Amino acid sequence: MSVDDDNRKSAMHIRTPLELGLVIRQQRRHLDLSQTDLARRVGVGRQWIIAIEQGKTRAELGLVLRTLAALGLTLAISDGGEAKTQTDNGLGPIDIDAVVDARRGPANDR
Repeated sequence: MSVDDDNRKSAMHIRTPLELGLVIRQQRRHLDLSQTDLARRVGVGRQWIIAIEQGKTRAELGLVLRTLAALGLTLAISDGGEAKTQTDNGLGPIDIDAVVDARRGPANDR
C-alpha cells in the first residue's frame, strides 16, 4: 500500500461549513484541547472557535487554515469525481459525527 492509498483512506469529504466545524470540534476534543486552548493557538477569541465549530459561514479563510494547522489537519482539494456522496445516492446528509467516531475507534478509548 502506498502513502497515497493511506491518504485517500483518511480523507473526509467536507462540503458544508457545518461539516468543517464538526471536524474541527472532533479533532480539538481528540487532542484534549479546550476551546480556549485552541483559540490561543490560533490567535483568536474563544467565541470565534465556538462560531467555527457551529458552522460559521463567513469565516476568514486564513483563520480557518490556521485553525486546521493548529489541530494538525490539512486541507486537500478534489475535483469531486472520485465518489458519489450519500446525498447523490438519495440516502440523506452525511453524519460527520458518526464518520469521525468510526475513524476514532471504540468508545472506551475516549
